[in-house]
Amino acid sequence: MASIMNHNNVDEIVNNSHSLKLDLTINELLGQKDALLKLEPEWIQKFTDHLKTKLKKQNEFSIKIGYFENGEKIGLTSSELDNCFEQLNEIASTIGANLIRLCRKQVNSSIYYADECLIRKQSQADDFHEIRVAVVGNVDSGKSTLLGVLTHCELDNGRGLARQRLFRHKHELETGRTSSIGNDILGFDSSGNVVNKPSSHGNSQQWSKICEESSKVITFIDLAGHEKYLKTTIFGMTGHSPDYTLLMIGANAGIVGMTKEHLGVTLALNIPVFVVITKIDMCPSNILQNTISCLKKVLKSPRLCPIFQVSNVEGTNLNYLKKFLNLLNSRAPNHDNFLAEFQIDEVYSVPGVGTVVSGISLKGVIKTNDTLLLGPDSLGNFLPVAVKSIHRKRLPVKEVRSGQTASFALKKIRKNEIRKGMVMLCPSINPKSYWEFEGEILVLHHPTTISARYQAMVHCGSIRQTAQILSMSQDCLRTGDKAKVHFRFIKNPEYINVGMKLIFREGRTKAIGTVTKLLIGAAPRPYCKMKRNQNPNPN
Repeated sequence: MASIMNHNNVDEIVNNSHSLKLDLTINELLGQKDALLKLEPEWIQKFTDHLKTKLKKQNEFSIKIGYFENGEKIGLTSSELDNCFEQLNEIASTIGANLIRLCRKQVNSSIYYADECLIRKQSQADDFHEIRVAVVGNVDSGKSTLLGVLTHCELDNGRGLARQRLFRHKHELETGRTSSIGNDILGFDSSGNVVNKPSSHGNSQQWSKICEESSKVITFIDLAGHEKYLKTTIFGMTGHSPDYTLLMIGANAGIVGMTKEHLGVTLALNIPVFVVITKIDMCPSNILQNTISCLKKVLKSPRLCPIFQVSNVEGTNLNYLKKFLNLLNSRAPNHDNFLAEFQIDEVYSVPGVGTVVSGISLKGVIKTNDTLLLGPDSLGNFLPVAVKSIHRKRLPVKEVRSGQTASFALKKIRKNEIRKGMVMLCPSINPKSYWEFEGEILVLHHPTTISARYQAMVHCGSIRQTAQILSMSQDCLRTGDKAKVHFRFIKNPEYINVGMKLIFREGRTKAIGTVTKLLIGAAPRPYCKMKRNQNPNPN
């Protein structure tokens, strides 16, 4: 179900995103009306203890003030509720948290109300909450422009000024089209205010300063919209593990080109999606309504899908979009108590520093000077490497926890020894690499039939490699068919786990699935290593 965002329903939408995070123990305390109005020392101590316990597990969560289940919801008067809010905010501040009012609702009658609030941990220099949002949509829909406006706090001039701050390559500046995976950040403090400031130094913005002042940082993953860069876009969706997807649609163009393709990839990976319709300032009202009608037909679903209508030139409705982003929750599970696993999606050589890898910490806690196993290499081996230093969003930190993105400077290893798709693991895992695996796949589209020996690109986490089908549970596969398929990687063995999502594609052929079984297998014969100078054909 689609929902058009305006001032009447944006509070309810963002509150629904937190409704599952409500802490029952704390809300049981808040459900005692007499205690809430008096706030005795014993009650305050209980409330404080519960807050401390909850904030150790997560950076923010929702509470309700004024709902009292004594047969009916009786609520509080406006003045009583204001007084309670101020006192509870003072209590939260004593333990390094802020109370933010999301919305106020009438209860039973016009004189009684209840507040739905958010408790958020205050900013800490080296510990901020990170949310990753992938930005997809057809070419020229305004993705980079919107991100430039949001993160640099300056409106566009209508001629592409805002997007130039995000482009990384000369041809992107010349064509105005994103061809690589871009990143930028938007920070919010503990009160929900935007930390970013207008940039007075061209494209440069101090990420480290934004992170130091932020309790929550939204990382935007700007992905290419053109069809020829689809493999890069899919790698961004699988390798960068976004929590949410922002689907961008130009109001004047509507649902065209790669829009449905990107939406299909998002749904295949089970990533929640919300929609932003841009360029409403230059679009006739009848065309805009037609775009919204077509979008509602595409988004037919029992789930709620927010739709924002914005203008990057006039700034229309950008405040509602920022409020929504401020209240998004991370979907990454807390795996801090597991053995460390780090997934590599980029490799750099930094002058004066050496080899640097960036990626996502999937499990465990990794600290400076830890020794991890890096691999697998072309032979499937894992080599020990030491972590020299750690940065999060260019901010030096001492450790990185599960669900966080980070960059590691590594000791005594060259850039050409590392590739995307490798992992860094705790030595206690005793990892193995795999040439072959089985998966259950669903063919979304194929022009003819798929049979054994068919080859296509497999995207699985940060892995992007061609694989061949060795066997299938059916003789051939067509669009809409499901089957168990035995795959073999062509070039390198990989570190994969049962349950990982995979996308199998080649041209317009697309299939999605899940890894169900791991097989050691043997290296494909054309890629077996030979001794140096050995003639493969002595005759």
